[in-house]
Amino acid sequence: MRRYRQVPRSEADGTFRYRHTWERRSFLRVCGCCGPLRPRYKRLVDNIFPEDPKDGLVKSDMEKLTFYAVSAPEKLDRIGAYLAERLSRDVVRHRYGYVVIAMEALDQLLMACHSQSIKPFVESFLHMVAKLLESREPDLQVLGTNSFVKFANIEEDTPSYHRRYDFFVSQFSAMCHSTHEDPETRSRIRVAGIKGLQGVVRKTVNDELQAIIWEPQHMDKLIPSMLFNMQDNEDSERYSTHTHTAGEENPASLAESCFRELLGRAAYGNMNNAVHPVLVHLDNHRLWDPNDFAVPCFRIIMYSIQAQHSHHVIQQVLSHLDTHSKNTPRVRAGIVQVLLETVAIAAKGSIGPTVLEVFNTLLKHLRMSVDFELGDGSRRNSASSLSSTRTKESEERIVQNAIIQTIGFFGGNLPDYQRAEVMMFIMGKVPVYGTPCHTLDTGTKRIQTMLLSSLIMVTSEFKCKTMCAGLPMAFLEPLCSISLMEDSELRQLVLEILHNIIDRHDNRAKLRGIRIIPNVAALKIKREKISKQDVVFMKKHGQQLYRHIYLGCKEEDNVQKNFELLFTALALITIELANEEVMIDLMRLSIALQDMALANEENMPVLIRCGIMALVAAYLNFLSQMIANPPFCQHVSKVIEMRNLDAPYLLPEHVFREKCVLPESLDRDAVGLYFQTADLAEALSVPGYNVERLAIPYIPQVTDEDRLPRRKSFVDTISLQVDILSNSLPDQSQLAEEITFETLKKAIDTTGLEEQERERRRQVMEKFQKAPFEEIAAHCESKANMLHDRLAQIFELTIRPPPSPSGTVTVTSGHAQYQSVPVYEMKFPDLCVY
Repeated sequence: MRRYRQVPRSEADGTFRYRHTWERRSFLRVCGCCGPLRPRYKRLVDNIFPEDPKDGLVKSDMEKLTFYAVSAPEKLDRIGAYLAERLSRDVVRHRYGYVVIAMEALDQLLMACHSQSIKPFVESFLHMVAKLLESREPDLQVLGTNSFVKFANIEEDTPSYHRRYDFFVSQFSAMCHSTHEDPETRSRIRVAGIKGLQGVVRKTVNDELQAIIWEPQHMDKLIPSMLFNMQDNEDSERYSTHTHTAGEENPASLAESCFRELLGRAAYGNMNNAVHPVLVHLDNHRLWDPNDFAVPCFRIIMYSIQAQHSHHVIQQVLSHLDTHSKNTPRVRAGIVQVLLETVAIAAKGSIGPTVLEVFNTLLKHLRMSVDFELGDGSRRNSASSLSSTRTKESEERIVQNAIIQTIGFFGGNLPDYQRAEVMMFIMGKVPVYGTPCHTLDTGTKRIQTMLLSSLIMVTSEFKCKTMCAGLPMAFLEPLCSISLMEDSELRQLVLEILHNIIDRHDNRAKLRGIRIIPNVAALKIKREKISKQDVVFMKKHGQQLYRHIYLGCKEEDNVQKNFELLFTALALITIELANEEVMIDLMRLSIALQDMALANEENMPVLIRCGIMALVAAYLNFLSQMIANPPFCQHVSKVIEMRNLDAPYLLPEHVFREKCVLPESLDRDAVGLYFQTADLAEALSVPGYNVERLAIPYIPQVTDEDRLPRRKSFVDTISLQVDILSNSLPDQSQLAEEITFETLKKAIDTTGLEEQERERRRQVMEKFQKAPFEEIAAHCESKANMLHDRLAQIFELTIRPPPSPSGTVTVTSGHAQYQSVPVYEMKFPDLCVY
């Protein structure tokens, strides 16, 4: 211990002076008998603080302290503890200059020391950062955040088993929601909070021991804090006008960057915890309507996460849509539009096993939206305001259109094999007349229209290699069944679906509209030689296509669009699926349509009959130029010229005009106005065409549908039932027919019946002798199927299992019911009774 000698300054005042200034400083520092025993690390720490904090950190003494810490790393924890003690004291005394110096010293020590002994020092450092963050001074909060960010960028050699960041997540999240009065200060605090969260993410996501950061209690703070700043752009834009580094210090852009980084680091098992807070935030802040923020937010999510995790996001949005199934239409429409954005991005990469789940959920909500719309419409009379009901209906239409657009966009981006499965899945959801699983409600037609519109979207740009893959039997049968509904809109949708599937060379746009095409070669139609698979398809299912075109032409509610779509269907079949045999069948179909319009056995309106004639003329003109047979082209051109002169209403350019004058009936004797089978056969008497088949009249294939009552749309069926129930039953006197002599004479006379039976037998013989094999096979197959159905019904009624006490299963209205039979009511054979 050095002794200090005191020298009296003067005898008058009795004061003393120190011989040297350093002696005075040392004396004031120790202030006691044990002062010289202070540890060296404390003396080194004290020396870095100047007398005036404005002078800043004493660099020479800081270098000594750094060298001492590196040389003696076991002293780091004590250095950190002492610095924390001084910093806490300075914070309490509001000596913020010394606080800045202490944090600067800590940062330099952190950057210089990388030994294992740094762990205790880090604890002291985090304690000091927490002290700064707890203060209410914005400058201290920003200072602590910057120090924490520097610490987060340091890669530690060994993981930490006990360190937790719960306090920092909570504190930084609170800073992200700062409501300071000054806009500039508020932006600074929010930027600091976002940087702090970004530092927590970087420090924890790569450490397996810190997987706790992905737990919901932390994600529920991290994610909403970032989204809050991303959606709050007013303060960010205002602050960016006062700063030169607007791109770096903008809270919205910084939050988006941190949000992308967090999602990019999310593993497979953490996706749900990362996406769920986003949905909750959008709910709490009512950001689904409008969804100007929700859509770009999920676009960021889909482009930030790994591609193989996309289906997790889709599942979350689907489940959220189920949760809001009874919410307002605009909210549901906003969620569906977000789903559209997610599936549009996910369809380009890995979509996982959620394809059918997506469509199933969307179709379910489509049905619910239709039910909501019709339910409100049925309560229209009892509602207080008619305008509110109409508004609700229009909003439901927004939901339905959004769902259809989502289905179409998602299906359009799928590969062909998955698209075929989706087409089958949607067709299975379309209500078809006669199936027990669908009830007759007023919304069925609306559902049919919506689902068929979805199929149009899915089948657009669908290029199947073979028609068997594009139109399998399980898809073609229900599609054609819908085409027989007495509703022109449904038939139009079915034809558009057929166009999408059949047209594999994008020729449909060139054939749009029904007209007499003067030069088909100018259209530059693309076509290839028909494959063997397509030849087999036409042999199996060609008659079915012809039949539905034939029956669709004579519907009384046909409009111009129906005939245009029918013409396009015939032309596409000619381009994509027609060989010589198919062309002969199409000519037979055309002549049969002409004969049907002339005979008018079903009392069709004159407009429909003239429309059929115009359709036949337009198609035969197209077919003749496709075949490029001069005699054939001459005959067709001659008939068209005659019609231009004498009967313009039989041509498509005139019949569909509003002011077209129609005749009362068609003149069957004007042979020059119609196409003749003999002239066509003579024109095609060249190798390759079986002209004998052309002479056989086309007869539509008979199916089980023809034995059912006339198919109507479900709305018409219900109205018909209501009319029957509303009207009173007629009197029995009206039902009884008056018996007279003429009545008895007609009943005894069987001459007419014999002639009819003879004519029927002649037609059957002629059919089996001259009809194509495919028609005969289809006719026999339909009869065999009907026989099997009747036998199955008989066996079901007669052959029943014996009664059992455990119960027997009976199926009624599509539902299984168990009926138990008591033992005392069972009848046993005599040999079984004891």
